[in-house]
Amino acid sequence: MYLRQPTADVPAYKPMIVPPADLERPEEVEAEETTEQPEPPTLKIPVIDIKMPIPETAVVVTAVTTAVIAVTTTTITQSLFEPIKKKVQKQLQAKVNKWKENRQKKKESSTKSKME
Repeated sequence: MYLRQPTADVPAYKPMIVPPADLERPEEVEAEETTEQPEPPTLKIPVIDIKMPIPETAVVVTAVTTAVIAVTTTTITQSLFEPIKKKVQKQLQAKVNKWKENRQKKKESSTKSKME
């Protein structure tokens, strides 16, 4: 019986080279004019081999701000409405209990009248 040696896909990243802050083009060289739009940044998900576009910073900031405001509002209003909810539930339960008692009394009275 032959067992194959296990293999693994190890991600490899290209090193990022940062030019010095004082870098300038030589005087003899003219600047190139480019009309192409740079490709939007993408994130490659290795497990499912899909490239997902990364949203712009403004979009991410807007989404995060909206989420934080929504969670904060929900948390605050929940603490404000919790006592009101309990009072309403208590009143409804009292009405249901009273209705059940009246129903039980009617059953008992109808049972007594049938026995007589």
